[in-house]
Amino acid sequence: MDYFKFYDIPVSFSPDQTLVKKRFYALSKEYHPDFFVNESEEKQQEILELSTLNNKAFQTLSNPDKLLPYVLTLKNVLIEGEKYQLPQDFLMEMMEVNEGIMELEFDADEVKLAEVKKNVDDFEGELNAELKSLTTDFEVDEKADAATPLLKIKDIWYRKKYLLRIRESIDKFATRL
Repeated sequence: MDYFKFYDIPVSFSPDQTLVKKRFYALSKEYHPDFFVNESEEKQQEILELSTLNNKAFQTLSNPDKLLPYVLTLKNVLIEGEKYQLPQDFLMEMMEVNEGIMELEFDADEVKLAEVKKNVDDFEGELNAELKSLTTDFEVDEKADAATPLLKIKDIWYRKKYLLRIRESIDKFATRL
């Protein structure tokens, strides 16, 4: 089930968090399994599933890292298991960052490490600014042609995932210094 429909709110990259919490708490009370202990086994199972759905909806809609891919998947832009090809210019920039990390393997230097971290922070900052620009006040309208901005948002999501792996490599290396 679509979490936005379940909460009766519009599809958005930035849903009203006060409304999300309000719906979560209301549905938590409505579907609390303890209120249905005297009901049939089928009814108890139904309520348990609705309670679980409510928890998953809240976890997704209240967490920007889960919300972004959820909306993209909901709009059939992000497909599980797809082999997305990052742009060549981005990969070339990341190759330079990866080379910097490899150099640190041979010449551990806190100044160089800080420089590599700053480069990654800068890349991430640019991506976050572009993402914010694309998603701010962006309501997915079923009637509008939203494909182009959604494809750009998808590209940024994949770039951020790539940067997360680089950041993890940097963090592992930093613990060895």
